[in-house]
Amino acid sequence: MKKALLAALCALAAGCSTSGQVDPDTLQIATAPLTCANRTECDMWWKRAQTWVTQESSYGLQSVSDTLIQTAGPDGGKRALAYQITKTDNKDGTATIGFAAHCDSAMGCKPNPWEAGASFKRFVRGGAANASPAGQQPASAPAATTQLETGPAQSTHAPTGEPVTQ
Repeated sequence: MKKALLAALCALAAGCSTSGQVDPDTLQIATAPLTCANRTECDMWWKRAQTWVTQESSYGLQSVSDTLIQTAGPDGGKRALAYQITKTDNKDGTATIGFAAHCDSAMGCKPNPWEAGASFKRFVRGGAANASPAGQQPASAPAATTQLETGPAQSTHAPTGEPVTQ
């Protein structure tokens, strides 16, 4: 009986450990820096960032400025993501947009923060694959030039709620 229970618990733990895996392509998009090339592009991307957060967040906007978009939340025990988006001007005239998402649930976040980060970055860049984390189709945004980017680290949180550097 004890061996059967132990075997069942091991199988359950193995099933849980693989269910939180993130597709490598999604992870690559989510961790790539989001750096706009000039003021015009940065202004357009910042507006898209606010649109995405407004459409995707279960929480209302708490703060909106030229450098911060932040939602309320997370509420205790809820799986819904709260967002904090930052814009930092770089010395070369570019700007880096940071993305952070977190929830307050021991059961993990819904949507997955990595998938939300990838969705956010696709939407802000204006790419063709603008699927939202919930699988809904967001409003269309005009296309923008996509380029390889380098920049400072950005932070988000793992599905467990722990901070992760992007």
